[in-house]
Amino acid sequence: MRIKRQRRQSRRSRSSFGVGVKLKYLTKSPNQTKKMGEILAKEILKTKQQESAFVLGLEGDLGGGKTTFLQGFARGLGIKEKILSPTFIIMRKFRMGPKRSLGGWRAGWSPIRQPADQFLNLYHIDCYRIKKTKEILELGFKEVISQPPNIIAIEWADRIRKILPKYILILKFKFIKKNKREIIVQYKND
Repeated sequence: MRIKRQRRQSRRSRSSFGVGVKLKYLTKSPNQTKKMGEILAKEILKTKQQESAFVLGLEGDLGGGKTTFLQGFARGLGIKEKILSPTFIIMRKFRMGPKRSLGGWRAGWSPIRQPADQFLNLYHIDCYRIKKTKEILELGFKEVISQPPNIIAIEWADRIRKILPKYILILKFKFIKKNKREIIVQYKND
């Protein structure tokens, strides 16, 4: 399986993800879209934490592949729970870490002893139903994005553009054909 890429880059720190550089990908199936999400998640896990959360803004039409992408993204973070769009509850939190067993965290691992530079949580936010930015602020958005151990994935990020952090990885999804998607990735700092 190949995901067509316009430009190849391997960066390890958030500030060097390529501010202003646009990367264009073409996926030809939902599985390729998921795989792209998984690959990106693994790259983000290699980055150093900064002063705030790592934020991804996903934009595009209904059926553009945003939730499909996030299913693969969560898998790349080691999250086993099923990822559904939180359209009606707006925000879902997923705990990252090693594999869980029925008894809880695997023996010998503790979130308290988690290295300081490790991500701990994925917040999946869906702003499709948000009419005013005040609505998302009332859910504790500012606190969530201020915490370095968090990775925040925001579907319909363009609806809350005014309150997004300065540094954000924007992914724009474009419907090409039934299963074909164009995904443009750009790291912004404005």
